[in-house]
Amino acid sequence: MKIGIVCAINRELEPFLPHIQNCKISQKAMLIFYEGTINGVYVVALFSGASKTNAAIATQVLIDTHNVDAVIHAGTAGGMKKELNILDTVISTEVTHHDVYEVILTESHPKMPSIYFQADETLINLSKKMTERLNPQHKIHFGRMVSGEKFIDEEGRAQINSKYEPLTVDMETAGVAHACYVNNIPFLAVRTVTDTAANSGTENFDKNCAAAALITKDVMLELLKEIESGIC
Repeated sequence: MKIGIVCAINRELEPFLPHIQNCKISQKAMLIFYEGTINGVYVVALFSGASKTNAAIATQVLIDTHNVDAVIHAGTAGGMKKELNILDTVISTEVTHHDVYEVILTESHPKMPSIYFQADETLINLSKKMTERLNPQHKIHFGRMVSGEKFIDEEGRAQINSKYEPLTVDMETAGVAHACYVNNIPFLAVRTVTDTAANSGTENFDKNCAAAALITKDVMLELLKEIESGIC
């Protein structure tokens, strides 16, 4: 099995690079791809650049050029639920755009049955199994993520919470999920919280991004072990 790992920014990708064995580097469409194995699983990792548009482009190029069997979006996010704390990790069960008119998704292309892109059940189950052996300091939550082309501080937070009740918000996950959906590629997202309602703003993202990215990397390494033993 070949797993694509898409990160939004270089700070989220960098923790993975020392773990890629026999790494080969290639370029396409202004993207840099790092291929090799992590914990026995063949991976292709890259960062897309921020925004859903960049994330969707990167995911499509990844699918077209590297024939991945699944895509995992790994990185950081803003926490929306009160029970989430900074440096908690969220694994997606479903994802949607919070800034797209809903009928665009359900009544025109791609004519989805609902506005939510469903994460892959096999990857979710492997993730749940993986959490059993994680250090208790890693707090893992499973649930809904939403994405939009804007960093959410205070403006818009209440409206998003009221309409979607997500665990997290970010600027890329729905773009990756959307590209995977139209290509019928299994998808999952793993994101660690950098900011919350109580500690909001880009200054908190900048302060906590490095630590959150390391935690996401640690969780992903364990998930790849589970994938290797459970699927390959």
